[in-house]
Amino acid sequence: MADEQQPEAAAAQQPAAGGQLAIQRMYIKDLSFEAPNSPAVFMQQIEPDADVYYSNTANKLGDDTWEVVLQVTVTVKAEDRTVYLVEIQQAGIFTIRGFQDAQIQAILATACPNALYPFARQAICDVVVKGGFPQLLLAPVNFEMIYAQELQRRAQAQAEGAAAGNGEATGEGTSAPN
Repeated sequence: MADEQQPEAAAAQQPAAGGQLAIQRMYIKDLSFEAPNSPAVFMQQIEPDADVYYSNTANKLGDDTWEVVLQVTVTVKAEDRTVYLVEIQQAGIFTIRGFQDAQIQAILATACPNALYPFARQAICDVVVKGGFPQLLLAPVNFEMIYAQELQRRAQAQAEGAAAGNGEATGEGTSAPN
């Protein structure tokens, strides 16, 4: 077979007849902005470097209802000092019905964050400007690729766990990474 995929990934890519995804509500669950070195940072010429971290969680609220929370953390530093830090938990309530379990997991990890991200990105931009800093425009995120990488990582970990469970030598030590 030329195209061998993980069963979950293959099931997630097949459209379901009659499946429905509906957004019930979107809201900011938590928003934090810190500029610990102000006003000094406004008086200096700096070359900031931004680090962006994404994660999402899903909580089942009812039979077909889910809350998905996309967390975005942006840390902007100049040298070893934090210029500002923004954390947002952009949430949404979604109705998902008519899909198989693997498809629901893929929707929760891809389609829902894709719907939430523009709102999180706008809120981050707004709070950064209100904090006295230049506009921060975050790049688009490919949540489908992130989900595919996570499925691959899980499959690899499961395969390594099965190999270790069978008493096979892996040739790996137990030392911490450098």
